[in-house]
Amino acid sequence: MKQMLTIALLGILLMLTACGEKKKSDNIIAPRVEKVKPKAPIRMSEYSNEIPVDWIGKTYQVVISRAPSDSLSKVKDETGQEFVDNIFTLKVKRSDGSVFFNRSFTKHTFSAYLDDDFRKTGIFEGFVFDKADGDWLVFGASVGHPQTDEYIPLVIRLSRMGELIIKRDVQMDTESVDAGED
Repeated sequence: MKQMLTIALLGILLMLTACGEKKKSDNIIAPRVEKVKPKAPIRMSEYSNEIPVDWIGKTYQVVISRAPSDSLSKVKDETGQEFVDNIFTLKVKRSDGSVFFNRSFTKHTFSAYLDDDFRKTGIFEGFVFDKADGDWLVFGASVGHPQTDEYIPLVIRLSRMGELIIKRDVQMDTESVDAGED
């Protein structure tokens, strides 16, 4: 009987030590976080788009081209990654091929419409034809923080006399949302 009592006590003792709290170590092992190293400057691809536009009774060719430019100041994001800014060229040609309007645009063109943050950390990302509106050709442009959805929208209007008007776009596109509702 003594032998069974000893075995039972050993069993209980073994269970108690197995279920007991283990000694915690003060050593914390965590993977080392390495800083992302910036790559070579990122640049958008070159492109050119030619669109026929019926305007003031004639057909014009609107040509918009984009080219990254190493001659412009590079922009850095919060990780130190550099981005190359762009030059856009707008050319409007008459039906006989003669050039009515030809001008290059950089972010500096729009500096009066940008805040300090976008002047320093934004790049000229987009320039598109919107519509012919009476005596005006209307274009949209944007200066944005690279690889984000943050941008400043701009409206550029070109008159039949070659006058250029630039404004910050404050009009929301809601026509398609409201269409068909009474």
